[in-house]
Amino acid sequence: MRQFILGAALVLLAPLAAQAQDAAAGEKLFSQCKACHAFGKNGVGPDLKGVVGRKAGTHEGYNYSAALKDSGLTWDEATMHKWLANPKGLVSGTKMIYAGLKDDKKIDDLVAYLKTQQ
Repeated sequence: MRQFILGAALVLLAPLAAQAQDAAAGEKLFSQCKACHAFGKNGVGPDLKGVVGRKAGTHEGYNYSAALKDSGLTWDEATMHKWLANPKGLVSGTKMIYAGLKDDKKIDDLVAYLKTQQ
C-alpha cells in the first residue's frame, strides 16, 4: 500500500518538478536581452546587476522614462514576470521596445537567472 501511495504522489508531483525554475536555461534566454542590457553597466537599457528587489526606475546613471520612474514598482518575481510578458501592458509609456515573452516557463527561467546576478 505504501508503494502505491508513494507512486501516486510522485505522479502528481512530477509536473510541479518540471515547472521548476532553471537559471541555466534563463542564461541562454538572456542572450536575446544582451542587445540592450548588461550586468555592471548601462547600455541602451539599464544595468541589470542586482535588478531583483530594486525599485523600478532608480538605477544610477540611466535615463528612465517618467512612466517607469513614477510606476512605484519594485522588481520582485511577480512584477518581473508581468513585465517580461508585456512591458507596455504593465507600464504604459515605457521606453523598452520589447513585445514580451509569452512562455511562462521561459519567463520563470529568465527571472531565475536574473536572481543569480546580484
